[in-house]
Amino acid sequence: MTAIQLDPALFGADSACFGCSPTHPIGFHLRFEKEDDVVRTRFVPHQQLQGPPGIMHGGLVTTLGDEIAAWTIIGLKGRFGFTASLSAKLERPVRIGVETVGEGRIVRDSSRVVAINVELRQAGERCFVGDFNFVLLDRDGAERLLGGPLPESWSQFARKAP
Repeated sequence: MTAIQLDPALFGADSACFGCSPTHPIGFHLRFEKEDDVVRTRFVPHQQLQGPPGIMHGGLVTTLGDEIAAWTIIGLKGRFGFTASLSAKLERPVRIGVETVGEGRIVRDSSRVVAINVELRQAGERCFVGDFNFVLLDRDGAERLLGGPLPESWSQFARKAP
């Protein structure tokens, strides 16, 4: 099957997302594609993301994994979710300046909670594996969590209320 590019403007031109907004001043600016049951991104970590010299900061590696998990739900379910829990293992350093391929797969799915497995690889070697649980909220639940109105561009991705 051919990979399908996911629209980076799904959440509006004014999206402030650190992971995917094309205009975030220090964000990742990620782009995603889906192919069968996988959502994928390619990313080259730059100098401003390092912790130890030449290595991407571990917290930012986990942030990258979290963004891939979020877009896995968007790409495969047409919904957004909020991170509820995660478990991550940094198996190898993620090197600055080296293309990183990230893939997400749904491993468990219910109407309210989705479990996603994410792997990051550089030069074919697995660097990171993470298991993420996301809660899918309806519009009212999302607005309670956000403490205000859900942006209209997000509304179409909310779980449908029972």
